[in-house]
Amino acid sequence: MKLQDHIALVTGAASGIGQAVAVRFAAEGAAVMAADTDDKNGRETVERIRAAGGRAEFFHLDVSSADQARRAVQQTIDSLGGLHILFNGAGILAYGTAVETSEEIWNRIMAVNLTGTFLCSQACLPHMIAQGKGSVINVASTTGAHDACAHAVAYVSSKGGVTLLTRAMAVDHARQGVRVNAICPGPTDTPMLRNALTPEQLEAFAKTFPMGRLGRPEELAGAAVFLASDDASFVTGALLYVDGGQTAEV
Repeated sequence: MKLQDHIALVTGAASGIGQAVAVRFAAEGAAVMAADTDDKNGRETVERIRAAGGRAEFFHLDVSSADQARRAVQQTIDSLGGLHILFNGAGILAYGTAVETSEEIWNRIMAVNLTGTFLCSQACLPHMIAQGKGSVINVASTTGAHDACAHAVAYVSSKGGVTLLTRAMAVDHARQGVRVNAICPGPTDTPMLRNALTPEQLEAFAKTFPMGRLGRPEELAGAAVFLASDDASFVTGALLYVDGGQTAEV
């Protein structure tokens, strides 16, 4: 129970990595505010946690809204009794070059992936600073943190921004007791990736990596538990690659 008596706000908790993190945090003893725009699947995450004996609530959250981010933080504090961990898991993906990507798509990907990470962090930080302790965990990507890939200019740019936002906040708040780190997943078997590629493309893609398979959301959740826990008490500004060896050979 590495997170006993901790309280966590998890965005993107309705599916994929965010859902796996919410479930694992609860299994490790944390009370969890599961936040997402997908009410149905977000509430199913909460019910899954409660069925296993955990404590969780749901909050409808569009991370691109500063007001909603502030209200999510306040609701977490009011209903669960505090806030120690923020996991910024909300994210979207779209393909296209700079020529092909519309301004609307560019702005939406930035609003969710980068600005959403900023706004939720901004809403959490004053409380964490006041209590002298907190852990913010962002989701970057091997694509954007380590290298780029073709035909995903908006996504790559957004995740590159998350990478340096993580480091900037880590430097700014280290002496205030707040640690800020990022997980950099390699291609992971999530609904987002399955919606973007065909099963044949996914299978071929997975075979290009040293471990020869996609990551599982539960494997990313294990990394998040480490960064959230006191085991990582001297870790801040770090980019933790969980990628099956992908970036080791790029």
